[in-house]
Amino acid sequence: MTAAADADPVTLLVLGWLATKRSANTRAAYARDLGIAPARRASRAPEWLAWCQEQGVHPVTGVTGWYVTRYAMQLEATGLSSASAARKLAAISSWYDWLTLRGHISASPAVGLARPRPDPGARPAPDLTREQALALVHAADTAPGSQRARTAAVTGVLVFTGARVGEVIGADIADLGTDRGHRVLWVTRPDGRREGLMLPGAAASRIDAYLAERADLADGSVLFASRTGGRLFAADVGRSVRRLAERAGLPAGLISRLGPRLIRRSFAALYLEAGGSLRGLQGALGHVDPRTTRRYDRTGPRAVTHPARPQREHSSAAAPRPGSRPHCRARGSHRPTAPWRRRTGVSPRLRSSGATPMPAASWPRSAA
Repeated sequence: MTAAADADPVTLLVLGWLATKRSANTRAAYARDLGIAPARRASRAPEWLAWCQEQGVHPVTGVTGWYVTRYAMQLEATGLSSASAARKLAAISSWYDWLTLRGHISASPAVGLARPRPDPGARPAPDLTREQALALVHAADTAPGSQRARTAAVTGVLVFTGARVGEVIGADIADLGTDRGHRVLWVTRPDGRREGLMLPGAAASRIDAYLAERADLADGSVLFASRTGGRLFAADVGRSVRRLAERAGLPAGLISRLGPRLIRRSFAALYLEAGGSLRGLQGALGHVDPRTTRRYDRTGPRAVTHPARPQREHSSAAAPRPGSRPHCRARGSHRPTAPWRRRTGVSPRLRSSGATPMPAASWPRSAA
């Protein structure tokens, strides 16, 4: 990104708007959409600021609703996907709303702009099956090169936890810990929350094997470091995953779309297939809104049987007074966390943080 001291006034306004976004991924995507940061790859769709320059119109003082509509029509003509076009238009709309709120313009030219919606009949990229996911892990364990242990550790964490790639590559060695015998990696969610990500044995063992080969194990060191000691880039992880998929012999159509995001979606599908609940999946994926988790549900009834906020088992009239002990016959109904603790052994602190174990039936013992 351009340094703020050397930026032009329009770029400064964009940077000021981006500073209001808490998610680093959102800031990076919006910066590319508006055109103050280079795109990851060549695109047929122009960025907003570059398009305004081509039209000879000032992006702040000269844009009207007609220009925004023409830009939306050009995005459709270039064949851009509905999701990508909707994100670009959302970035433009959000920026002009911020300019209006701050008094830079009198009204947003993007008010009432209709954004494209995904085709209901369009099928998403296929998820990894259980066998394909294990084949990907095996390919990482047997990959050639000096970075085999790191590749296996990163792949294991992505496959067995469903974590976001930004959370994984943003972790430090000091973020590793334990809680009542459970291995935990403390990660930073996109909204800034710090939550404990439970590490199954298959993921923890690969991290231990990788760290055993590391010479720089100071607390401030990056967990998954590059050759120079810096952090990995998400694009590097994506390329590594696709190379592993080729070694594993996965279908070519799947390899072309494979990346950390599809691995995360595959984790969610396998979690629910193994009998996990939507509430458990919500904690594992770190979702704040349960409606986001319901998108992974392909059956429908789970969204009704697992509400986000369960009702109390007793009425307010029958609720015990503060400091009083319930009668022995009713004691079980006043301990809602006991069954969870007996089944999984997860401490209440980890449960409240959102850390949720993968169902035991999800992966064979050979994966460890």
